[in-house]
Amino acid sequence: MIKVLFVCLGNICRSPMAEFILKDMVNKKGLNDEFYIDSAATSNWNELDGAGIYGDAKKMLREMNIPFTEHLSRQISKEDYDKFDYILAMEEKNIPDIIRIVGEDKDNKVFKLLDFTSNTRDIADPWYTGDFITTYYDLVYGCEEFLKKVVGE
Repeated sequence: MIKVLFVCLGNICRSPMAEFILKDMVNKKGLNDEFYIDSAATSNWNELDGAGIYGDAKKMLREMNIPFTEHLSRQISKEDYDKFDYILAMEEKNIPDIIRIVGEDKDNKVFKLLDFTSNTRDIADPWYTGDFITTYYDLVYGCEEFLKKVVGE
């Protein structure tokens, strides 16, 4: 089983959107039994507030017909490093925070999601930009290319 953890700053926009986008792709390919997919934050602000997926992120998922369930924000933990095969950050500045929490990346599990594409870059945080459309399409692109690499398409 391939275990994937998406990580962003707050776990209310990008990482849960990526989680449900990849779950939908995996489902459509009939690969549900081969993947475990989750998401987390580098911060614990939203977790302390019991925050769920941000409203505009839910709206974007609905508009794109991506099924989702409620997801409460949680902070990545040291134990997540051993649990997951891939820890996929949304942007470069997430990586030092992930390493600070999980410890050394001795097994080379931590990447940016778009590292699996031909256009490596950060995925902008729509909480700050307000641009959920661009973020959505960046997440789809990253998830498609990641899936191709890990299932050998």
